[in-house]
Amino acid sequence: MNVELAEERILLLADRFSIENAEGRAWAKRTEAFGALAKLGGLISKPKDEDYEIVYRERRLQPFWRLSAQTAYTYERKRDHKIKVGHEVQSVALFENSVLAANKEVTFSVTETCKENNRREWFFDGLTKAAAPNLKSYLQYDAAPISVDALNDQTRTGAVVVPPQAKSSALTRDVLSQVMPKIEADKILEEKVQIDAIDLYYRPVYAFRYRWQGKEAVVEFDAVTGDARTGGATFETYVGKYIDPVFLLDIGAEAANMFIPGVNLAKIMVVKGLKLGAKA
Repeated sequence: MNVELAEERILLLADRFSIENAEGRAWAKRTEAFGALAKLGGLISKPKDEDYEIVYRERRLQPFWRLSAQTAYTYERKRDHKIKVGHEVQSVALFENSVLAANKEVTFSVTETCKENNRREWFFDGLTKAAAPNLKSYLQYDAAPISVDALNDQTRTGAVVVPPQAKSSALTRDVLSQVMPKIEADKILEEKVQIDAIDLYYRPVYAFRYRWQGKEAVVEFDAVTGDARTGGATFETYVGKYIDPVFLLDIGAEAANMFIPGVNLAKIMVVKGLKLGAKA
């Protein structure tokens, strides 16, 4: 079996909205952020702007993973095919082979040559490690490859760079275990697996924490999609911290040689650095 792994990439999605846009949209949701209590208070006496205080602002780069894989299998298998015939048929000749009929059918033993090609992609939330297919929507926006050093430079400008909670090696193992099909074959002619994208995306998010009547609430603004939502979080614990490149890009050929159910590791050949052209 050939297992080919793409080079890992880090991609940074471009900001489509400024911090001024973000703060204006977040400010409009400040009352909603405090929930029913603030709305009830608004029925009695509408809170004034000065009743709200911004206690913290944050621009962060939040991670998610995209992996894609394609598989190609060519194999042979022996099968018996039954053909219905008339009651009067005694035998059927095919390619100079004669097969006797029984119970109004004949059975031919053949060798089938089969080919299966499949392609699939996965998206994982970088903070929860959970599968998140909805993250595919970000692929429609501009993203550029970025090095770990350049990513850490974002930290020097005040951005919070949040490290992903899942390593690329762990996700690659999960993906490999899912793409290995169960094939009924007598002879395998080709067995190939390509992990053709191991991409760590970072998307810019603004977060604003407000204080009102001694309580605090957060509003987040997605600088790519322009969506604002309440009930978000801030990541002060990562302020000023740099990303360890070993943690981000740790796949390596040796990391892929893991236990895969039903596969003999001695028959797995891992090729690192697969080049398949541009990946979205």
